[in-house]
Amino acid sequence: MTLETLVEEIRSRGEAELRSVGEKRDADLAKIAAGLEARISAIRVEAARSVDAEVARDRAQRIASAHLAARRLLYEAREERVDRGFEATRQLLAQLTETPEYASVLRRMIASATSRLGRSVRLSGRAEDAALLSRLAGKAFDENPRPIAGGLIAETPDGRRRLDLSFDELLRQRADAVRGLLG
Repeated sequence: MTLETLVEEIRSRGEAELRSVGEKRDADLAKIAAGLEARISAIRVEAARSVDAEVARDRAQRIASAHLAARRLLYEAREERVDRGFEATRQLLAQLTETPEYASVLRRMIASATSRLGRSVRLSGRAEDAALLSRLAGKAFDENPRPIAGGLIAETPDGRRRLDLSFDELLRQRADAVRGLLG
């Protein structure tokens, strides 16, 4: 073997090794690029999933908020309608106190109060009804006026038992039932 063949052999082995290292480098670079592309793709998919989830959550919150606002408006409208109904009822009751039928209403209330609390009951009502109550109740009438829309309040002489048959109290007792019917 001559020196030239030896140099040629070394050169060809070096070039082969250099090609092998270059191919390995290219393969490693391709593998790194593929891994990087896979990571970028996974990050994009996760970001898209995250954005979709956030959008869905935001949408659900907005829908729930809109439903709540609608329920609140519906509730307020019902309450307003009920309040208008009670106000109309109060006006009708105020008109009733000016009619001749009001005396018979008070008479029935007095009968109910005396049957529940006994004959020795004390009855009081509005200042405007003093003359009528005095005539209907006789000695059971208490002259101290009450700030009520109409009707009467009955108490036992010792004050332990009381029956409020005022229009205000009768309306208040039925307010929850009316609201329940509308709900």
